Amino acid sequence: MFKRTQLLFALVLLTLSPVFAQKMIGTETDAQKQKRMEWWTDDRFGMFIHWGLYSGAARHEWVKHNEKIDNAGYQKYFDQFNPDLFDPQKWAKQAKAAGMKYAVLTTKHHEGFCLFDSKFTDYKAPNTQAKRDLVREYVDAFRAQGLKVGFYYSLLDWHHPDYTIDEIHPQSPKDKSDASYAALNKNRDMAKYRQYMRNQITELLTKYGKIDILWLDFSFPRKDGHGKGKDEWGSVELLKLIRKLQPGIIVDNRLNLEEYKDGADFETPEQVSTAELAKYRGKTWETCQTFSGSWGYYRDENTWKTHRQLLDLLITSTSNGGNLILNVGPTARGEFDYRATNALDSLSHWMHANNQSIYNCTFAPDSYKIPEGTKLTYNKVNGRLYVHLFDYPKDGKLTLPGYNGKIKYAQFLNDHSELLSKTAGQDVELTLPVKKPNYEIPVIELTLN
Repeated sequence: MFKRTQLLFALVLLTLSPVFAQKMIGTETDAQKQKRMEWWTDDRFGMFIHWGLYSGAARHEWVKHNEKIDNAGYQKYFDQFNPDLFDPQKWAKQAKAAGMKYAVLTTKHHEGFCLFDSKFTDYKAPNTQAKRDLVREYVDAFRAQGLKVGFYYSLLDWHHPDYTIDEIHPQSPKDKSDASYAALNKNRDMAKYRQYMRNQITELLTKYGKIDILWLDFSFPRKDGHGKGKDEWGSVELLKLIRKLQPGIIVDNRLNLEEYKDGADFETPEQVSTAELAKYRGKTWETCQTFSGSWGYYRDENTWKTHRQLLDLLITSTSNGGNLILNVGPTARGEFDYRATNALDSLSHWMHANNQSIYNCTFAPDSYKIPEGTKLTYNKVNGRLYVHLFDYPKDGKLTLPGYNGKIKYAQFLNDHSELLSKTAGQDVELTLPVKKPNYEIPVIELTLN
């Protein structure tokens, strides 16, 4: 009797432990998940593309919300939409040249407009002057360049008549009272909208072949009921549907399913500083960032990141074991803004010479101290450590603290030119050319013992 009581008590403790307490939606093991996501964690770098009717307004993708525009007032952007310069093959070539390995396109943003040919709405690209399925062309073009293909789909929909008005809807009431919300939502039915959303996601995951990533955006539950989360979206059943239709797909974490161990594949820190990325080390994550302050095309927005800031995001993401997805907001004519093209060109120059310090890399083992003014990435498969020179030594000397006996060979990554070294106690001192190589952040490749 005593042993049986002990056994029962032990089982209770196990079920209360964090590992066993976390619920599961499916049956995938940790090893199976790691294998499914291997390509994504190796590739490290992707392109986000935010494109929709808001590109015509050219003043932020949330313009409908920010300026409290109703459907009638927003109709002009639908009527005028005519992307006559849309060339997805050019987009794909630019992404590939910049070193990006995958892409995610907004098939529908919060405004409700669909770039694809959905049979469940008339609010779609084929009914504009575009007269065709733009998602199809994107998929074909990016696949032709060998890039993985992803879809963004907004859980929000400010156009759909059954989508209930909440705190961030453009027609949200000024007084924020329950009575005002009830009056506005009298003839709206979220159950019908949930089915609409399931129907469209089914289209996206069955009409275009293998889809590698699904980026769903976003949940904002509120205690007062004027937000939306897993219950409003039907998130558990939606995720089951997604996994059934595309078993190998990778899904982000914005379905509000934090209580489930398998409720998401990766975390999505958005527009955070490089200093904040260290706290995600050891997790599976991708930081989504813009070239400027807006996701959609914003003609007059001028806070564009410098080449150095973009490299810092890419290197720091990799050095903390995460991915970076950088956003482009095409114009209403369907081409990349010249500032985005310039940024991509600058990344192309650097990635052509230094991409081996990004792909298949992660954070360095703790046994390798970070030299002053640098950041480290590490490829455990080929035994290489990469030293990114954020501060190029003015005297041409770089001290690697505690590296004595750990290094077999040192060279610049961009041209494989040897860097001479000597030991000083437990340290190694590299001799660098006084003139910095023609890269904003040069990279040293260390072959390890």
